[in-house]
Amino acid sequence: MGLLDDVMSGVLNSLGKDSGASGGPLAQMVTALLQQHGGLGGLLDQLKHNGLEQQVASWVGPGENLPVNTEQLGQALGHGPLAEIAARFGLDAQTMSGSLAQYLPEVVNQLTPDGRLPDTANAGELLERGLSALTGKLFG
Repeated sequence: MGLLDDVMSGVLNSLGKDSGASGGPLAQMVTALLQQHGGLGGLLDQLKHNGLEQQVASWVGPGENLPVNTEQLGQALGHGPLAEIAARFGLDAQTMSGSLAQYLPEVVNQLTPDGRLPDTANAGELLERGLSALTGKLFG
């Protein structure tokens, strides 16, 4: 896993839903999903190539994030792979897909503030901006 994936885990941990040294369940699920797809870029490519191009473009680009639902994620990522990851964490695939549908658009939005995947040189700054924005939106 690269530095950007570590940043994503940090952003997910800031949501207040995850705690603990191992990164919490949501961060661990997304990390597993990233590993399956070779990182954030691979995950976004998978989503785009399987019918979620408009949603991904809205998450990465400026403006409001288009929503995604559990069924769309299941179709784009494959119900089998999602069920496999969910089973590792003692969840059913529907519950995991629901969490991903809720948080993935905002996480991607915060990790791509300039409309593209950031380079690792500004990952620390990106993490601070992402954490601040997410904390403000969710708890402010």
